[in-house]
Amino acid sequence: MTTATKSPRKLIEVALPLDAINKAASKEKSIRHGHPSTLHLWWARRPLAAARAVIFGQLVNDPGYQQGSGFRYGKNKKEAAVERKRLFKIIEDLVQWKSTTDEIILERARQEIRRSWREVCELNKDHPNAAELFNSQHIPAFHDPFAGGGAIPLEAQRLGLESYASDLNPVAVLINKAMIEIPPRFKNSRPVSHSTNAGIKKELELDRDWSSAAGLAHDVFYYGDWMRQEAAKRIGHLFPDIEVTAAMIAERKDLKPLLGQKLTVLAWLWARTVKSPNPAFSDVDVPLATTFVLSSQVGNEAYAEPVIDGAHYDFRVRFGKPTAQAQAGTKALGRGANFRCLISNAAISPEYIRSEAMAGRLSEKLMGVVVEGPICRVFLSPPSDHEKIARSARPKWKPDVELFQQALGFRIGNYGMSKWSDLYSNRQLVAMSTFSDLVSEVRNEIRKDALAAGFSDDETALDNGGTGAKAYAEAVSVYLSFAVSRAADYWGRGAIWESAGLFIAHVFTRNALPMTWDYPEANPFSSGSGGWSQTCIDWIYKYLNNVAASAPGYAQQADAQTQTISAGKIVSTDPPYFDNIGYADLSDYFYVWLRPALRECYPSLLSTIAVPKEEELVATPERHGGKRKAEQFFLSGMTQAMHRIAEQAHPGYPVTIYYAFKQSETDSGAGTYSSGWETFLEAVLRAGFSVIGTWPMRTERPGRMRDNASNALASSIILVCSRRNANAPTISRREFLRELNTALPEALDEMTKGAGDDRSPVVPVDLSQAIIGPGMAVFSRYSGVLEADGSPMTVRTALQLINRFLAEDDFDHDTQFCLHWFEQNGWKEGRFGDADTLSRAKGTSVDGVRDAGVIESGGGNVRLLKFSEYPEDWDPRSDKRLPVWEALHQLVRALRKGGDSAAGALLAGLAGKAEAVRQLAYRLYTICERTGQAEDARAYNELITSWPAIESAAGEVTGDRDLFGDSV
Repeated sequence: MTTATKSPRKLIEVALPLDAINKAASKEKSIRHGHPSTLHLWWARRPLAAARAVIFGQLVNDPGYQQGSGFRYGKNKKEAAVERKRLFKIIEDLVQWKSTTDEIILERARQEIRRSWREVCELNKDHPNAAELFNSQHIPAFHDPFAGGGAIPLEAQRLGLESYASDLNPVAVLINKAMIEIPPRFKNSRPVSHSTNAGIKKELELDRDWSSAAGLAHDVFYYGDWMRQEAAKRIGHLFPDIEVTAAMIAERKDLKPLLGQKLTVLAWLWARTVKSPNPAFSDVDVPLATTFVLSSQVGNEAYAEPVIDGAHYDFRVRFGKPTAQAQAGTKALGRGANFRCLISNAAISPEYIRSEAMAGRLSEKLMGVVVEGPICRVFLSPPSDHEKIARSARPKWKPDVELFQQALGFRIGNYGMSKWSDLYSNRQLVAMSTFSDLVSEVRNEIRKDALAAGFSDDETALDNGGTGAKAYAEAVSVYLSFAVSRAADYWGRGAIWESAGLFIAHVFTRNALPMTWDYPEANPFSSGSGGWSQTCIDWIYKYLNNVAASAPGYAQQADAQTQTISAGKIVSTDPPYFDNIGYADLSDYFYVWLRPALRECYPSLLSTIAVPKEEELVATPERHGGKRKAEQFFLSGMTQAMHRIAEQAHPGYPVTIYYAFKQSETDSGAGTYSSGWETFLEAVLRAGFSVIGTWPMRTERPGRMRDNASNALASSIILVCSRRNANAPTISRREFLRELNTALPEALDEMTKGAGDDRSPVVPVDLSQAIIGPGMAVFSRYSGVLEADGSPMTVRTALQLINRFLAEDDFDHDTQFCLHWFEQNGWKEGRFGDADTLSRAKGTSVDGVRDAGVIESGGGNVRLLKFSEYPEDWDPRSDKRLPVWEALHQLVRALRKGGDSAAGALLAGLAGKAEAVRQLAYRLYTICERTGQAEDARAYNELITSWPAIESAAGEVTGDRDLFGDSV
């Protein structure tokens, strides 16, 4: 009898329909209605499509023939390809957004998961722990120890697994409870709210379908409306309507019907102010406005015009195309907080603003008001009493909790903001505290209605597994408190007014808290952007109506470094990203409001004044005494967390780990690297894992990135890991290189060509990440790789050796010259002497390369021709000196000008050079990405992504010979 686990390779270890997954993940970023991201904000949440595909691939056996220790499994190559194609079709259907509620598609996937599990159980029926580990009637449960925003546990639950989520962060735990724990507990429950409230506009028929979480959704909407009405009674006078006067609309005759009407304000538009630095006007609060434009919407343009009278000024709203001065506001040239004094034109430096802010002399000035007109949104000059009313607000309570001044992404501390209450105006604090208090009050109303509706009078709390009236009232109040969180995201002074779309953009448009100079103040009682009903309650209602409450789920607070929840479970997780996002510090923005609203429901979870931070696995230099100590803290803690997973995870499945590949950093003499990525990999390997695959997934929406050169997340690498053999030997550097040279050519060929019908090629943008998989598979299967001096090879060195494989020169001499010249000079001119030296080293000459038609030489200088300069009448079949470089750039030119068919016609004449052309495109993309040549990188990437279509077009020309010169 053997104690070894017999586990077939999983689909994710062999192949995935990566292109379909990436497209679905990217498209999902634009979906709002019913998406979990609208329930409660979380930073860097993984797309559901990617999570669903990864878990499916992690659980389903690959059909390819495998021979392991003591067992055989799988089909022959041809049969496996057919079966793999069928599984890919399931994934392609599964990743679509519409499939999140399509039980036919979901059940098809669940059946495959169950079938694979039965096969694993059959292989392990003689295992000594078979009854415990391999019970075919019970698929192992799932666990994510860094659950965060809950996308991964939610998708495991959707695929039929009992799902466990844990996190150190109480905000994350609450989100996961709301997503995977509460809906299944109260699924198919009818609403308990009365249907007589006139404010309810949703469907109320009691004979409608109340399956899944529909009843819960209805109650959230109903009691959310009850809160709005109660709040209006208490603080509605602080948010007055505006009466339209003739002076306000004198320039717009089409608005004349509004004269004398009282309209609901959607938002008051404010600019922060500071005392003028000019001594003659030192008592005047002058605006710090990045723009005076209120609306840039075509046909509805409006801007605030300052009307200056000596040392006094007011704003009046003007209609029509904004002037250049209006567009600039009081912003001065240069980056950062550079402004000018509106009265004296004196410069207002960043240093002056900070000193005034630290002294508590920042204030604000009302620039304009936006109201909802009968046809469009209308901008009006601010009535004099509106600013006075706003200033009269006095909050009875506010979250005077200290914030960490040096938190990652925080800039607000530079401007005197030391407490979370400083991020709101007094009127905003009144609104926030009123709605937060009402969550506790409405809980009593819900409980009474739940008792009347037939729920048991059970005192067991929601936190203790209760299902009676008390627990149900607490469950509804969790979602109502999330509505308060949504309000905080729109009602703070960090929100932004979008003058093009005429809506309020929330505070966290980035994973940071930057300073804002002009901001909108939403009216909680409006029906538009920022209003309680539309922006806060309605989105949560839509999410709950879209929930398929299926398998049980459990969420709890636990430190990933010490947790025991993973024992015997399938694990997929998305850990923190080194030093990119300070989750705990950012979470306090919401925690200070969630705690007073829900502490009665979750006394243990919400016992601390702020979110726990000391053990959070994020490399915050200021928290840990500098960059090196922060890196060591991250490495040590992440190693321990990964070790907990490695020793506990179910042996029948690999572990999948997400890591977002961020910026590149340059270290003199060490090449290009990413310290966060390397530190994370180091932790994974130290924990006892072997990396058996990597998958690059495009998890960010196109156009989201601030700039291609910015230090922002671009894509996620999915690490597929298994526990390394405890008796793994060590090898030498030379042996490691020998194995790399054996493994990487085949892997690279499969990645760039694809593998028939069951794998699409990896595009250039992902290649440097994808090649890490087979390279690290070699490195991590050993307990160590020893350098010549006996010291262990570092992860950084291993990655450099792996990535260097992509840089090997395997081209003709002319192309090698061009490639190295391009690396040194790009498209710019260089000295003839340098070109002569390089050409000799590459076995060619400057004259020869010029005769090939790819460079221009004269006047002591040499430069490469851009693809747009290549002749359009070129015929590869008659070209006597045809370097791969020339063929590539002719194809780029043809594709840009004539599309796939034109490029295909040229490719048909290249015969045996086609593969070298494609490899050169990958290499040049990598160079351009590294050097910031975005436009050139795009050209090479377009060629690769269009390659299948170009090949197809070429095939119509080549007839009975393939593109590599061989007979078909």
